[in-house]
Amino acid sequence: MEEKEIVNRVASSPLVTLDLEQYYHSGQRVIYDIAQHLFQGMILREKDLRDFVKTHDWSQYENKNIALTCSEDAIVPTWAYMLLASRLEGVAHMVVLGSLETLEFALYKEALSKIDLTHYKNRPVVIKGCGKLPVPESAYVELTRILKPHVKSIMYGEPCSTVPLYKKTKTPIS
Repeated sequence: MEEKEIVNRVASSPLVTLDLEQYYHSGQRVIYDIAQHLFQGMILREKDLRDFVKTHDWSQYENKNIALTCSEDAIVPTWAYMLLASRLEGVAHMVVLGSLETLEFALYKEALSKIDLTHYKNRPVVIKGCGKLPVPESAYVELTRILKPHVKSIMYGEPCSTVPLYKKTKTPIS
């Protein structure tokens, strides 16, 4: 009896696997809490903040990813965050206003905006699901949004076990 060659159909398929972990920014994430500048934990004094900005050693934030926030229930004027951001610009890799989750999404959004979509044009794409790095759900949503106009289909999971999410419909010839 003749032996049949075992064919790995997953490896020979036109599927393209996209792993969001490849777009993970390895830079350190830092929360910068403006609450440390509040007078009596409630009020932000402009002069005090401006003096701090002038004298602080900003080099410690070099190439780091910064989430500006306030952990106290205080009214922080918009200009205060803008002042800190203007000082961190050119030192830190990224600065956002918000939580670490906001920062993580911004890092992914930046990375995903640089994807060469021609590689995925009219091809079935599997967005890899499980991994070791913390990929926010918002990054999966953003990637789906970016890919949909260009791909033949989008699936989630592993090539051997996927969940179909989108399939381009054929438009009738008129």
